[in-house]
Amino acid sequence: MDGVPEPHTGWTFLTNHARVLAAIADNPNVRIRNIAAHCRLTERAVQKIISDLERDGYLSHTREGRTNTYLIDPDKVLRHPAEAGLPVAALLSLLVQDEAARSTVSDQLRAARQRMPIDGE
Repeated sequence: MDGVPEPHTGWTFLTNHARVLAAIADNPNVRIRNIAAHCRLTERAVQKIISDLERDGYLSHTREGRTNTYLIDPDKVLRHPAEAGLPVAALLSLLVQDEAARSTVSDQLRAARQRMPIDGE
């Protein structure tokens, strides 16, 4: 089938949700087809992931003509208990392409790590 990305085999460190969120963080006006190509997903899979992220408050969008502009809530905390208290901005600081944004978000990551309890303390 034409236009469907070749699937990836084997395990990876990141979920598809993290990849899609990072693509949006890199370009808030990115098109679903570009996200799909970048993340090697179908456009339908990307639409579902965006819907999940919006439903749970990590992402919102505004429509401008035929273009969506996405807004990520950088203070929303990650969902897994192992990362409790760690904001989504910390994850994105490792994944986005913009070097200027990395230093700011890296500072947020360090601050969030200092607030995280270690082994039940």
